[in-house]
Formats: sequence, C-alpha cells, structure tokens
Amino acid sequence: MVEQEKKRTLTGEVVSDKMDKTVVVKVMRTYMDAQFHKTRRSFKKFKVHDEQELAKIGDLVEFYEGRPVSKTKYMYLSRIVKSQQS
Repeated sequence: MVEQEKKRTLTGEVVSDKMDKTVVVKVMRTYMDAQFHKTRRSFKKFKVHDEQELAKIGDLVEFYEGRPVSKTKYMYLSRIVKSQQS
C-alpha cells in the first residue's frame, strides 16, 4: 500500500485578485518573542493559483503547496473558508 504524500496547507486572507488566475494571500503568524517575552505577529504573502477565479478580496481561503506554476507561484487554492459579502 502506497502512502499519500502529506501536503502543506495554509489559511490566509486574500489581499489582491487583480491578476489572471492568481490571488495574493496574506498568512499571519503569531509567536512569542524570546528576548522581550511579548506576542509578536508577522505575515508572509503567497501567490496562489485560482483556476476558476472564485476568490475575491477579503475572503478567507485554504491553499496547499504543489508543483511550481511559474517563478513565484507554487500554491494552489483548495477551498474558500469564508466569503466576504459586500
């Protein structure tokens, strides 16, 4: 029996949907600062491949790592967790 490879999944907020079949998603990370013992927040932006162009700005989305689509895009949209209704 062959084991399925476990893919890295992340959740974040869509901050841009201006590109074709691509959305930019911001992922927040909270951690305790070792020196000052305060909670710190940092973020990273990922370009996510959105084939059907379903995600809009403000949506909370889940995405996973896969084979590279371009130089900077290697994440794929899994599902929209929460849609931003305007």
